[in-house]
Amino acid sequence: MGGAPGHSGPAVSTSSQILQCIFTGLTVGSIYAIIALGFTIIYNATDIVNFAQGEFVMLGAMIMVTLQTVVGLPLWLALPLSVAAGAIVGALLERLAIRPLHQGSILTAIIVTIGASIFLRGVAMIVWGRDAKVLPPFTKGGALFVGQAYIMMPQSMWVLGVTLVVVVALMAFYSRALVGKAMRAVAINRYGAQLVGISPSRMVFWSFALSGALGAMAGILIAPITFASYNMGTMLGLKGFAAAIFGGMGSSGGAIVGGIILGLLESFAGGFVSSGYKDAVAFLILLAVLFIKPTGMLGGRAGP
Repeated sequence: MGGAPGHSGPAVSTSSQILQCIFTGLTVGSIYAIIALGFTIIYNATDIVNFAQGEFVMLGAMIMVTLQTVVGLPLWLALPLSVAAGAIVGALLERLAIRPLHQGSILTAIIVTIGASIFLRGVAMIVWGRDAKVLPPFTKGGALFVGQAYIMMPQSMWVLGVTLVVVVALMAFYSRALVGKAMRAVAINRYGAQLVGISPSRMVFWSFALSGALGAMAGILIAPITFASYNMGTMLGLKGFAAAIFGGMGSSGGAIVGGIILGLLESFAGGFVSSGYKDAVAFLILLAVLFIKPTGMLGGRAGP
């Protein structure tokens, strides 16, 4: 994945290859969708494109590797702790770097997120080194085949299942939780929300924390498939950004649809054209959307 998992096996028919590309694309696209949701949450609260989102992904993966393989914590404990660490980093970024710029321009804040991305990547390189780290799959088992088609490994099923849980949980959070409703209000009308007693700055804080948690979750899910490294978040962050733009920056539904479609297109490009071109798909889509329909597939902001 800058990107997608690679697989080897017996030659397959065209129909089997299509089926294989679909399931691989859904796995990769689910990761892009989670990352795109992180971009969307912060954008809705602040109008800022957080280019440190990819580093949340990286930190989630690296912390998970440390907790499981070095500290020896079980999955059920290491996973929530890693997600919580991502949320804390997101909250610290807002409190230490974004909040002091409350009178600054949006462009200044975006530049700060780029600086934060470089800083976090540098710290990760110092702490964990340059070598890729291995995170064991959450469950053991062989690859699943349908006929000659390699469908998915057990970790891919984790990716799809957790993505579904994340989407449902976010829907419930925004429709039922008091903080979620307040975040929606700020996203739809910041000044109107302030008039009824909602603190926009507090909602921005929670938006960064939630975005950090989502990024960490994406990194944790993909690490057993692609390995974890200090620079893994760069390409993943850019592809998540492309998915958010494709679906419509500010639209949670657009982020999900954009991520899935991007993953599928990338998978088919790698399967039927050349694996060397698959990473270019995201950026070709990004350029096309910006030229043809800048608001994305599902239009601009409509609240989370």
